This record gives sequence, C-alpha cells and structure tokens, in this order.
Amino acid sequence: MRHLPRYFSRLQRLLLRRGRTHAESEDLIQEAFLRMQEYCEKGGDVRRPEGFLVRTVLRLAANARRDAHPELYCEEAVESFTDILDTRPLPEEMLAAEECLKRMRDALDAVNPRTREIFFMQRLDGLSYAQIARQMGISISAVEKHMASALAVLSGVNELP
Repeated sequence: MRHLPRYFSRLQRLLLRRGRTHAESEDLIQEAFLRMQEYCEKGGDVRRPEGFLVRTVLRLAANARRDAHPELYCEEAVESFTDILDTRPLPEEMLAAEECLKRMRDALDAVNPRTREIFFMQRLDGLSYAQIARQMGISISAVEKHMASALAVLSGVNELP
C-alpha cells in the first residue's frame, strides 16, 4: 500500500482538528492500521482503505474519550429519565404540526385520487412499488411517477411557517 503515508497524514490532521495531541493521534492511527491488517488477515476485503481507516480511527477516538471520562456517561437508557425530561411538545409545536398536517391533507386532496391511493398504499400500508403495481394493474414506472407527483406536491407543504 503505497498510500499509507498519505493516509497517516490525513488521519492525523483529522484527529488534531478534533482536539487530539500528536502522541494520541499516532497511537489511534497505529491501532486503526493494526485493526485493518487483522481484518485483512482474517480474509476481509477492504475496498476503500481510507474510509475504513477514518471510520476506525474515529470510533477508537470516541471510545478512548469515553473511557478517559467514565464519570460523564451512565449505563442507564435515556428513556429511564422520564421523570426528569418532559417529552411533550410545546403548545406552539403542536399548533405548527396541526397546521402542517392540514396543509398536507389539503395538498393530498388536490392530487389525482389514484396518486393519493398509491401514496397511501406505499406510506401507510408499507407496500413496495412492485406490490402496488401488481395490485393496481400498472407498471412499476407508473407507480414511481405517481409517488413522484405526490412527493412533489408535499415537498413544499412540510416546511413549518
């Protein structure tokens, strides 16, 4: 791998930008290279070495930071803190969501009934385009066009005022 020195310098710059020292970055990069070598020795195929190394070195850095400061992390799931967190939406958020739903409903009422039906079959019933095409007696391409029409109509509606 003639690109290893280039990968090393890119990885080091990445880690330095994220607050790591030169020594820490060298250790993390070395560990990432070792993990890639082990993976390859076990028969793994690395098609994009730089991507593999970046992902590995970032995970190693995150794990090292977590391990260095265990007092900042707890084992409990966030859901267990329901007595602390109020997850209910704010009144203005509820109003905005209701207004958005009304705009979406109005927009869907304005499209071709077949387009609306196909949209609901895909989004609410979870049917694939092929299943919808068979059920409606049309081509998959036609289903795609109906979905594109419905999504185009809805694309301007989803934005909150």
